[in-house]
Amino acid sequence: MSHSHLRTAVATVDDSPEAMGGVRRLREEPYYLPVSREVEIFETAHRAELAVMLKGPTGCGKTRFVEHMAWRLDRPLVTVSCHDDLSASDLTGRYLVKGGATVWQDGPLTRAARLGAICYLDEVVEARQDTVVVIHPLTDDRRVLPIEKVGELVPAAAGFQLVVSYNPGYQHVLKDLKPSTRQRFVALEFDFPPTELEVRIVEKEGGVDAAVARSLVALAERLRNLRDRGLTEVPSTRLLVATARLLSGGVPMTDACTTALIAPLSDDPDLIATMRELVDATLV
Repeated sequence: MSHSHLRTAVATVDDSPEAMGGVRRLREEPYYLPVSREVEIFETAHRAELAVMLKGPTGCGKTRFVEHMAWRLDRPLVTVSCHDDLSASDLTGRYLVKGGATVWQDGPLTRAARLGAICYLDEVVEARQDTVVVIHPLTDDRRVLPIEKVGELVPAAAGFQLVVSYNPGYQHVLKDLKPSTRQRFVALEFDFPPTELEVRIVEKEGGVDAAVARSLVALAERLRNLRDRGLTEVPSTRLLVATARLLSGGVPMTDACTTALIAPLSDDPDLIATMRELVDATLV
């Protein structure tokens, strides 16, 4: 089952002390167009206290979907962008010296568990395996987070849910989730949206008319076919929206496509030349 989603409306977030700790409450509905039954499945998983894994290419709407679901379920949202240097302490917390005293400060995962928030680990495969294992007790019937440094076992409050995402296109033997981690999640697969949905998204989010949005989507579909010719990263809906916003701000079509759609994708002169030819053939 494939799910495409999308993108982006700026949501008003809470500016309370809670939010300053990395916890957001979205007050307005983030713009999102469902493709299949992903909303229903996520809601059911939330009620059943199941962790969810989102799989799909960069810029296809995974983060927007999580924000939409946090708003829909009226849950706080904690987002962590994973990377190679992310440690277990970065997630759970650490001791800090403040005013001459040593105090404990919860990390984002701990805050989410205490508050009953949705905790979203974006690009989880980028984190070290020894860091990822700290989430295991939160993804089964225990629903607890052991914090060894303070000798505390933090139970997940009602409403807590762990959500992770990654891009399978970047997967390789050294960066993948272990089976023991994978099987703790239900998985939703994402992809770029069908043409008509993508046109609607680019039109609304980019501030352009339907004809321009349709032309940009047609260009993206042609550029995505270059994957077989060595283009590692293909244009996402996010890049189409960025291109459309430049156009709506008065940037000429060729310049907007070059700076927002072509240049971010490759440094290879031959690929850049090919992409420019497709821009000329599609839009000019």
